[in-house]
Amino acid sequence: MGDFKLTTVEEFEAATDRLLETGAKVGADSWQLRVKRQTPHCKFGEEGTCCRICTMGPCRITPKAPRGICGCDVHGIVGRNYLRFTAGGSATHSDHGREICHTLHCTAPDGNYKVKDPEKLIRIAKEWGVETEGKDIYDLAHEMAELALLEYGKPFGTQRFLKRAPKHTQEIWAREGIEPRAIDREVATALHMTHMGCSSKPEALIRQALRCGLSDGWGGSMAGTEFSDVMFGTPKPIETEANLGVMNPDNVNIVVHGHDPSLSEMICEYADSKEMIDYAKSVGAKGITISGVCCTSNEVAMRRGIPMAGNFLQQENVVLTGCCEAIVVDVQCIFPALGPLSKCFHTKFITTSKIAQMPDSDFIHFEPETAGENAKAIIKMAIENFKNRKPELIYVPQMKQKATVGYSFEAIVKTLDTVANSHVDEFGTTKPLVECVNSGVLRGAVAMVGCNNPKIRPDQAHIELMKKLLANDIIVVASGCSAQAAAKAGLMDKEARNLCGAGLKRVCELADIPPVLHMGSCVDISRMMVLAAEIAKDSGWNISQIPLVGCAPEWMSEKAVSIGNYVVATGIDTYLGVEPYATGSTEVDNLLKGGLADWVEAKFTVEKDIDKLVDLMIERIEEKRVALGI
Repeated sequence: MGDFKLTTVEEFEAATDRLLETGAKVGADSWQLRVKRQTPHCKFGEEGTCCRICTMGPCRITPKAPRGICGCDVHGIVGRNYLRFTAGGSATHSDHGREICHTLHCTAPDGNYKVKDPEKLIRIAKEWGVETEGKDIYDLAHEMAELALLEYGKPFGTQRFLKRAPKHTQEIWAREGIEPRAIDREVATALHMTHMGCSSKPEALIRQALRCGLSDGWGGSMAGTEFSDVMFGTPKPIETEANLGVMNPDNVNIVVHGHDPSLSEMICEYADSKEMIDYAKSVGAKGITISGVCCTSNEVAMRRGIPMAGNFLQQENVVLTGCCEAIVVDVQCIFPALGPLSKCFHTKFITTSKIAQMPDSDFIHFEPETAGENAKAIIKMAIENFKNRKPELIYVPQMKQKATVGYSFEAIVKTLDTVANSHVDEFGTTKPLVECVNSGVLRGAVAMVGCNNPKIRPDQAHIELMKKLLANDIIVVASGCSAQAAAKAGLMDKEARNLCGAGLKRVCELADIPPVLHMGSCVDISRMMVLAAEIAKDSGWNISQIPLVGCAPEWMSEKAVSIGNYVVATGIDTYLGVEPYATGSTEVDNLLKGGLADWVEAKFTVEKDIDKLVDLMIERIEEKRVALGI
């Protein structure tokens, strides 16, 4: 293994403890302190048994009060809360997709945004039945943007991307009445169903939760992923680095954080210009370092090789280093705490979206039409802030790992085909992967996704689960904060193949890949759905038969519930390390953890013990192999 060594969670924590010492000197708050103040949590909330959707209450279900004032029982209340949670997540991810579609409509040959992957645009256009012959690529981009935006509110029909699924899956969705119609309609329907005096039947509420989730995964998120590729380039393998050590005390440090690549792409574009680098040098810096947090980080890492400073629960740490000139955010997963924290240092906390406005921030409204101007203003603000550093507060933990990232669906099939065949066709095929699974060289795959959650020791679940899966010849595809946990630990270094079982190690050597494949941000879980669909078509298996499971061991947000719903509704068993707020109802809990299999051939499993969780996943993968006779 040479000098390769994983970075441990204990090392992560030691670095954080040192940074918190700096924070204590200036009276800074931290999520660790806030967790202590908020613990123990409300049990009614955790079980989903409180209702506040009208002002006759709020109502809390107890043995002495088994129904709310309207007469709704615990099963209806828990079901409604679960559906509303899903609607929030679906709306959030899908609105991200909507912004990407709007940006696509603003592309121009001399504009801020251009079409970088015209072949993919043409391919999607043909998929949607749009004539492409003889059309200017920007005219086609604008036409496709308008069609994509209509997916959000069209009065009739279902989502266009559903046709990517195998016929069997499409038939399940039609039979169960969960084919998503217009994206916004499914969110509105969910809110209508959960209004006072509407649905209180668990089966109806959970069915709509699946439908609402599908409108995200096979609608809004898929649009966000596909059209981001069109504008910014379809990711392919690229080298980068991960963890706080990527921040350079000699440079102006700008951290991008959030989820929408429209902002971060422009920041990266202009920060790399001679004009801005010269300006940075004029104030005493040696250059400019852009690094990222959360899914914005994943976006620019997989397209530009921009280093990843950390994931969700490290966002405060980048400020605590004392050398962050600006943390620039767009939408989602941003701590409002960054405002007060930044004021304890010299850092500029810059918000850019009307969707995510926060106190104690500098607001620069970022729009596609003025993106270049906005990006320059932000970078100049950061450069001019360099002189305001407090040297006594600067400390950057010297830990970082190499990572190979950027395994889009297209990159995965191309890599596999290159190994298996002397030539690669236009789109590639998953057949080499199917052959590896059939032969037993690979036992199966796990799609590892999701957030960090203080209820679980941050990053430990992701890392320890991955290590055991790799040792059992199970390849991991990862996205979001899970991917960053892997990258920080070193599991996306190609040398990590030495942690694998003999079969997976051989595959990694032949394909020259790390054993954990970075598939992007949390909206890019839609890439995983496309991959599963193509494996099913190439193998002749149904998606539910593939030796594949999903896992979100540290999930925490509404988006994660929406994702879980569309992954399960696609036919992929999903394993969680944190309970959904549904245990207060035996009917809802039993549906999610069992009854769903009768509808969509997959279900949720929740296990808080990480060792048991990984064993359950391995056991399920082996069960699927036995059922297939392999």
